[in-house]
Amino acid sequence: MIADRLGGGMYVSMRPRSPALAPFVSSMGYLEGRFAHARELSLPTGTAQLLVNLDADALHAYPIDGGVTQSAPGAALLGAHGRPSLIDPAEQRAIAWVAFRPGGAYPFFPAPASAVRDQLVPLDELWPGTDLRDRLASSPLAGSARLGGGGGLSGGERRAEAMLAVMERALLEAACRPLSPDPATGVAVRSLARGATVAETADRLGWTPRGLARRFVERVGLTPKRFARVRRLQRLLATDGDWASRAAACGYHDQAHMIHEFRELAGMLPTGYAPRSPGEANHVPV
Repeated sequence: MIADRLGGGMYVSMRPRSPALAPFVSSMGYLEGRFAHARELSLPTGTAQLLVNLDADALHAYPIDGGVTQSAPGAALLGAHGRPSLIDPAEQRAIAWVAFRPGGAYPFFPAPASAVRDQLVPLDELWPGTDLRDRLASSPLAGSARLGGGGGLSGGERRAEAMLAVMERALLEAACRPLSPDPATGVAVRSLARGATVAETADRLGWTPRGLARRFVERVGLTPKRFARVRRLQRLLATDGDWASRAAACGYHDQAHMIHEFRELAGMLPTGYAPRSPGEANHVPV
């Protein structure tokens, strides 16, 4: 578990403790904080997130092109995104989340991943009658003892850990498909994330590109091509060096190609990229 005390706030992040969730959930966490900026860009990762705002019963996503604002109550599923959006940091004053692996949300929600792509969907539409927000808000501090809490953790961090245990139980209760990873989806995700083309990935599986696209969109949400572009952006953000050398290392044709992709997928030029903190590469104050 990672627990950091921010200036006047708190950040807790951990991997799921249930072995059944590990193939589907990359991390889960809780953030308390106050931010001076009024908006920030949320960059796409190609994965879905479960979000619970415990400060206010509302969540919003604002399109950068001036389109329609997406609104939901304080518990929602953010489907796999292939484009950036604007979010309000005030809605992160007290927020719990589950970050799924690519395709990892598929066993827990009845809708195919493609149906919630680029959408902020109220959780009660997907899990009727499950008031996860109330369950988290009322989670007992004593629950942290069962998770190995204590030690150097503050009372707030132990309570956050207890809330995340509630999140784990809610996921296990809501599973509507077998909690068995799909090997073909895993192969496709890893291949595309490393930079293989759609055709190469389909060949590796013995499928046609069209067959790969059908399976991938249903389970991951994005098309294989869009997912590959988003993951290349994420590799770029994680690579050290100047932009030209990073572009070459990550498989862009040249720096102009990288700048074009960066503008489309991140909503800004590389020279304007300044994340909220070194550990929050996908949150950029604007």
